[in-house]
Amino acid sequence: MKKNILVIPGDGIGPEVTTWGKAALEKIAEIFGHEFVFDEALMGHAAIEVTGEPLPDETLEKARKSDAILFGAIGHAKYDNDPSLKVRPEQGLLKIRKELGLFANLRPILLFDELLQASSIKPEILRGTDILFFRELTGDVYFGEKIRSEDRNTASDLMIYHRYEVERIAHKAFQAAQQRNKRLCSVDKANVLESSRLWRETVQEIAKQYPDVETEHMFIDNAAMQLIKNPKKFDVVLTANLFGDILTDEASQIAGSMGMLASASVGESTGFFEPIHGSAHDITGKDLANPLASILSAALMLEIGFGLKDEAKLLVDTIDEVLKEGFRTHDIADQSTNRFKVLGTAEMGKLVLKFLSQKLINS
Repeated sequence: MKKNILVIPGDGIGPEVTTWGKAALEKIAEIFGHEFVFDEALMGHAAIEVTGEPLPDETLEKARKSDAILFGAIGHAKYDNDPSLKVRPEQGLLKIRKELGLFANLRPILLFDELLQASSIKPEILRGTDILFFRELTGDVYFGEKIRSEDRNTASDLMIYHRYEVERIAHKAFQAAQQRNKRLCSVDKANVLESSRLWRETVQEIAKQYPDVETEHMFIDNAAMQLIKNPKKFDVVLTANLFGDILTDEASQIAGSMGMLASASVGESTGFFEPIHGSAHDITGKDLANPLASILSAALMLEIGFGLKDEAKLLVDTIDEVLKEGFRTHDIADQSTNRFKVLGTAEMGKLVLKFLSQKLINS
């Protein structure tokens, strides 16, 4: 198989972690005889510094020509501390999602047994959790009209959905549920928001086409509580852009760290694969970032983007083996015990590649 992969390292720890996501893909290509051709491009603060734009035309053109995109992170403290800045890194991410038609964000909450103690939630509550989030990605308040009054004292963001936007991601979520445990929970705020009433009404109609899937509707506030109280009750979760953003970050506590969660954004053509953690400028350049989420994003690319399930499974199994051997990055290590071998970003990345090669030899 020959595929063209665009790597967009982005900002903060993005370049540090995508180095190892890319390296894992290169190793997989070597092992299985695939040909992955890589290119690189700028986006976010890194692009603004060079071109003045968060998403340069050259990057968008490369993205359209690629078979998949491996992304790092976006954002910079400079913009967080000055809300008045008109050009912002996140605009690049929103634009590329819109331009590529990436309307469905898949976020699997993959729980490694070895990390049960890394979470602040009790292990007996977590054990057996396996959730797949479907977050709508190109609608909602993030893309609605934004208004600020002339006196700067009033602001509004339009929370807007069209029926077709709900329909297309609902179909994907129901189809995924059919391949899993045939349970789907749709999360909204239909008791208050008109956009959520449209969401629920549309999902109820779509559900009739999937009678084998048990469908539940839940308000966002209750869902946020249930996710911590009893995460095993969820299988496939379908929700809107804003709610999905919040719930999946909350769900990182199930996996033990944001540094362990990958995501795939898919739609009409090119897939976009990225860890859910942010740019984390407080640890940038300190060799503290966890590269495993980027490597798991590479695994999602192999499985969802290219249909290479065996290759994806090998990557996930390799990470599982590394964790079982007691190796950790700082974010998932229990600092109160000495039984873990705590590694930096580069050491962990190299170790995964070493274990990957060893697993092949042993098999």
